[in-house]
Amino acid sequence: MGKLVFMFPGQGSQYVGMGKEFYDRIPVCKETYDLASEASGLDVAKLCFEENEQIHITEYTQIAMLATEAAIYAALKEKGHTPDVTAGLSLGEYGALIASGVMREKDAFSIIRKRGIYMQNAVPTGGAMSAVLGLDAAVIEEICEKTEGIVSIANYNCPGQIVITGEKTAVDAAGTALKEAGAKRIVPLKVSGPFHSPMLAEAGKQLGEALKDVEIAERFIPYLANVTADYVTKAEEVKPLLEQQVASSVRWQQTVERLIADGADTFVEIGPGKTLSGFMRKINRDVTVYHIDTMEDFLNYVDR
Repeated sequence: MGKLVFMFPGQGSQYVGMGKEFYDRIPVCKETYDLASEASGLDVAKLCFEENEQIHITEYTQIAMLATEAAIYAALKEKGHTPDVTAGLSLGEYGALIASGVMREKDAFSIIRKRGIYMQNAVPTGGAMSAVLGLDAAVIEEICEKTEGIVSIANYNCPGQIVITGEKTAVDAAGTALKEAGAKRIVPLKVSGPFHSPMLAEAGKQLGEALKDVEIAERFIPYLANVTADYVTKAEEVKPLLEQQVASSVRWQQTVERLIADGADTFVEIGPGKTLSGFMRKINRDVTVYHIDTMEDFLNYVDR
């Protein structure tokens, strides 16, 4: 019997209106958004459902995305659907924490609101990120190391797609060198900071302080951490890894490969967009992948 993985996306796939069908039609989903509002001090339903620009600003994006992921998961759980293991990309790791039972929803919402603020304020200017397409990870790592200034890998997304992050001048210089080394394309990303860069180390420290007051469950469904692409099974491992995650590489491809090697054969992406499902097609086409963003997706999954 294969393992079922619930996986949760990160920033970039948010959109106005995400989750509204769930909010309107499923009481437990409305309760989730209401709890997110209470924990964050924001009107999260308004942020997610009404036309606004804040939804694309990091300090607001993170709570909006997590509330939507948690609401959809709550609907699944109510129908008796739970995972064998969980994982999430960047802020999506907090969706994984909720689904694994590591952290109470209210605590996760409170922490993700703080995380968004810390990350937004850590490097207000001077940072950049670019996607590198069609080049081997080892070559990218080597060129980043040789480039003057701060530049490193933010995300190992899937074969042929890696994101670099750091000081704008260093990211641009590395991009030029990577193109010369054979990259098919270098795509500058529209982001408000150099996420998962050592430049955000201070934000990680602030998050570490905020996490001190958060209760972590002693027993939970295993999840895989972005930092290590390995299972987290002990409560004492959770907080240090979340602190490190802010300024460390997200090892998503390695995470998925580890899960498949350990018998995972069904992956369900829970949340806005189809980013992770797209990565799955490039990592391994032999596994079954579902995606739940809309009510139609949800009904198709639970009624299959």
